[in-house]
This record gives sequence, C-alpha cells and structure tokens, in this order.
Amino acid sequence: MATRAATPWGPADLVEELTLPQQAGRKRFASRVQLLETASGERLVRFAYSTGGSARRGPVTLRERDIARLRAALAQHPALAEALRL
Repeated sequence: MATRAATPWGPADLVEELTLPQQAGRKRFASRVQLLETASGERLVRFAYSTGGSARRGPVTLRERDIARLRAALAQHPALAEALRL
C-alpha cells in the first residue's frame, strides 16, 4: 500500500484505509475509502475501487448492503469514521 497519494491539492500522506470487498456476478473487486492528510494538516477522504489490488480511478458504486458493511467496518477505523462524521 502506498503511503503517499497525489491529489488536486498536492501530495498527501495515507493515514488510514478501509477496503470493502465486493462482487457482481463473477466480477470481484473492492472499494477503498482512504483518509489522507496534506502537509498543511488538511484531511481528505478519497473513495476509489480496486481490481487485482491496484487502485483505479472512476466512480465508486455501493449497494445499500455495502453501505451497511462500510458502517460496520468503520468501527475498526476511527479516524475515517470521524472524518466522515459517522
């Protein structure tokens, strides 16, 4: 997992990451929710998806049951939960 990320606001450090495995038919992929922090201390939350372990750009789609799993997984990622105010 990369510890730095490029953002429109400049480079940021990866503080915390939650990976949510998903499946649609035979396709397996994962949504990632990342907490990033810029050099000035601003916190950013990035949603991405991955296939084969590599993060991809593009829209992230979550089903209602994925949202429920995301909320449950946030219990183990308190900094992300705080940033999302959940």
